Amino acid sequence: MLLPQIHQPSDLKDLTTEQLADLAGEIRQFLIEKLSVTGGHLASNLGVVELTLALHYLYDSPKDKMIFDVGHQAYVHKVLTGRMDRFDTLRKYQGLCGFVKRNESEHDVWEAGHSSTSLSAAMGMALARDFKKEDNKVIAIIGDGALTGGMAFEALNHIGHEQRKLTVILNDNEMSIAPNVGAMHKYLGKIRSDKNYLRAKDEMESLIKKIPAIGDKIAKTAEKLKDTLKYAMVSGVLFEELGFTYLGPVDGHDLPKLLETLQQADNVEGPVLIHVVTIKGKGYLPAEADSYKWHGITPYKIESGQVLKAAGGHPMYTEVFGQTLIELAEQDERIVAVTPAMPGGSGLFPFAARFPDRMIDVGIAEQHAATMCAALAMEGMKPVYAVYSTFMQRAYDQIVHDICRHNANVMFAIDRAGFVGADGETHQGVYDIAFMRHIPNMVIMMPKDENELRHMMKTAVDYNDGPIAYRYPRISGLGVPLDQVLTAIPIGQWETVREGEGYAILGSGPMVQLGLEVADELKRDGMNISVVNARFMKPLDEQLLLDLAAKGTRMLVVEEASQAGSMGSAVLEFFASKGLHDVAIGIMGVPDEFIEHGSIKDQQREAGLTTENIATALKALAPGEAITFHKNSV
Repeated sequence: MLLPQIHQPSDLKDLTTEQLADLAGEIRQFLIEKLSVTGGHLASNLGVVELTLALHYLYDSPKDKMIFDVGHQAYVHKVLTGRMDRFDTLRKYQGLCGFVKRNESEHDVWEAGHSSTSLSAAMGMALARDFKKEDNKVIAIIGDGALTGGMAFEALNHIGHEQRKLTVILNDNEMSIAPNVGAMHKYLGKIRSDKNYLRAKDEMESLIKKIPAIGDKIAKTAEKLKDTLKYAMVSGVLFEELGFTYLGPVDGHDLPKLLETLQQADNVEGPVLIHVVTIKGKGYLPAEADSYKWHGITPYKIESGQVLKAAGGHPMYTEVFGQTLIELAEQDERIVAVTPAMPGGSGLFPFAARFPDRMIDVGIAEQHAATMCAALAMEGMKPVYAVYSTFMQRAYDQIVHDICRHNANVMFAIDRAGFVGADGETHQGVYDIAFMRHIPNMVIMMPKDENELRHMMKTAVDYNDGPIAYRYPRISGLGVPLDQVLTAIPIGQWETVREGEGYAILGSGPMVQLGLEVADELKRDGMNISVVNARFMKPLDEQLLLDLAAKGTRMLVVEEASQAGSMGSAVLEFFASKGLHDVAIGIMGVPDEFIEHGSIKDQQREAGLTTENIATALKALAPGEAITFHKNSV
């Protein structure tokens, strides 16, 4: 066994290529065994074993900078950089992060949970190297799915213009999370399949090398010949036109060829793009057969590939959303679903099967999706922009400029709202209320359970006065009965789910259920508090707030969202605008820090959102006080 002997990348340097191939097999087996217990990103990592080995074999990390796009394909990198013994804690609270993490290792030089950032980071590090007159290598590893993101094209354009020395490795496995879409995907497929070009290119290069003592003029002629050959055999040559030297395609599982190509790239001045073709899920048949399913997987049986699921359980909110959208679309042919490369994660596969012409996957292009939705709405359609809260951040300008400013009737289906669990700080959906509620024309709501989600979706379809958003968490529903007849909820109307006196918890989404649990606890102490389903973050139920204030009710706003700028802030702003300064109000939410990976319960506890803390905070309210409760203050 070679793997137990590998503690740092330097341990690879004395291995032969045959030993590296053996080590690749051991790493695959290690990942298959460990992830069968912890779950995680399996298929993407099985596809980059040889590539990661080749990089660490040739280069000197951390002096040489290896920048992984997104980072969920960096498990092999973690194995080779001294973290093999921590894989039992993968994606667990205070355990090994599922993405590259700078505070985990000096070898993790860039971290990201969103795609298409690696090329910009590589350019920044190459510029810094040159400014400091250093000589380290800079290597960005980006998937073909991430290359569809607009930010990647911006960086390609700048890198080609600047002509700094750096290497871009395009890991082409024809997948990001879901199957890739778009012109770039088709272009790469044409390069992959054009064997005539590849053979002719090799023959031409071999012929040129055999000519002795080529002068400058002949050398230039040779380059023109190669350029002519490219134009003759492949339409586009996009990367060369952008200023890169293009090498490939290269078999990403052929170690000798990978090493040879990487060495060739080192001899080129200026930027090089190496096109590496890999198989997602390589070495584990279930993952090879269904790389989408095995991109991010829960624990499974190794022998059969059977995924282990908890017995029973209620449908996820995402599943309820997808089914309800089908029902609504059957009644309204204007409804169109739009997703930025997350059709499965957003629960839209059934919708796509039922309405293939009304399902639009734009690829990793959140900004484009937002503006396109605005135009769809202006032309009388009913676009539903299904997007994770964390990814919607990338379309902020378009939401302001193209949707809200035009008052376009776009429906936002915001998935993963609140804490997301194992994906951690890069994916937390806790900021969307704060960055959306201050935009004019926006309506924002969140359901207390899966049945209310269905009615909110009906509310959004019936609403014709501008943009409207419903946000829902990454959890299973409560198992409540689902109404077959859906009715619209009056915009801005809250719901008192438990009547009490003296004190009230104002919450939305899962915090309503948590508020009810607090009410049960306090009842045993002789307190009978109200619990309000504050289901509209914008507009607020101003009349209910005024009624509570008039009765001298002490209010505690509890939300699984950024404490700064979310609904608690909105309530304080409302009372300030009315000149009511003697209302006792407290706010509890996610503190001003990034909450890392773990279970959702772990994350709620770290943020202080527990029944015990909420009960303590409520009791601490005194008349005429506005209090912000931090996790360490209760």
